[in-house]
Amino acid sequence: MTEHRVTVLAVGGVLPIDLGIPTQIFKARPNTPYALTVCGDTEEPVTTSAGFTLGLTAGLDALAEADTIIVPGFEDYRRPPTPRVRAALRRAGRAGIRIASICTGAFAVAAAGLLDGHTVTTHWASADDLEALYPRLRVDRNVLYIDNDPLLTSAGVTAGIDLCLHLVRKDLGAAVANDIAREIVAAPHRDGGQAQYITRSLPTPRSITLAATREWALRSLEEDLTIPELADHAGVSPRTLTRLWRQETGTSPHRWLLTARLNRARELLETTDLQVEQIATRCGLGSGANLRARFRDTVGTTPTAYRRTFAHGTA
Repeated sequence: MTEHRVTVLAVGGVLPIDLGIPTQIFKARPNTPYALTVCGDTEEPVTTSAGFTLGLTAGLDALAEADTIIVPGFEDYRRPPTPRVRAALRRAGRAGIRIASICTGAFAVAAAGLLDGHTVTTHWASADDLEALYPRLRVDRNVLYIDNDPLLTSAGVTAGIDLCLHLVRKDLGAAVANDIAREIVAAPHRDGGQAQYITRSLPTPRSITLAATREWALRSLEEDLTIPELADHAGVSPRTLTRLWRQETGTSPHRWLLTARLNRARELLETTDLQVEQIATRCGLGSGANLRARFRDTVGTTPTAYRRTFAHGTA
């Protein structure tokens, strides 16, 4: 596999959890081509929001050599990064390098002028500040991440996991992304369009939870899986199931199932020689025509073209 250079930009006050997400997901593995670098403005020490200082081995010149740049969130996001950081990001953006921000990292990318005219996202609590400081962009507060290739933005903190796994899925396919998700004990695929946060509290340990029903659904994707059947498995009414499902996952049962089925279809296209009709049946999508239509709408290509690119995880 051709080496893919991922450079994580650590600005002053970087959030440790935001920094840890891409460094964990894009670290070297036998089945990935990623070469990871953490860089910063080495003329000034880079101190995290937790108070410890990072020992960086690369300066801002590393951004120009990257294939993908990840910008984690930082604490004092209302204050733009140093002019050197902004200029380096601006040059990278103008060169067409893929740039992805996590959480308030969007403020650094916006300060470089790269998000003007785009719809982006960030942590829901910082969305008003982003629009006020950079009025030429629009913030969508109700999504986990937005892919405006080559510019991508994610919502707060752990939504960075979803964004980074999305990048792996684009680069190497669903099977590799799912392997990494299992390694870091994360959901293999949360749809970028689902809600950032739950408006009501999650169920207490003694109350009803749909976790077991979702696990059962993932094992039964070849079935029709109607709302009444899901409700019967959970032991609740269909109305209660729909309410709890959205409360726990941020999306509807129908959308959750469609995402799970398409993710399974991707993995089968990559790792098996099954025909499209057979895959459609195994994923509960009915016919090959329906799979092709859903695939085109969601993935932006045909199942056959996707298989050519990602067959057996050897992109």
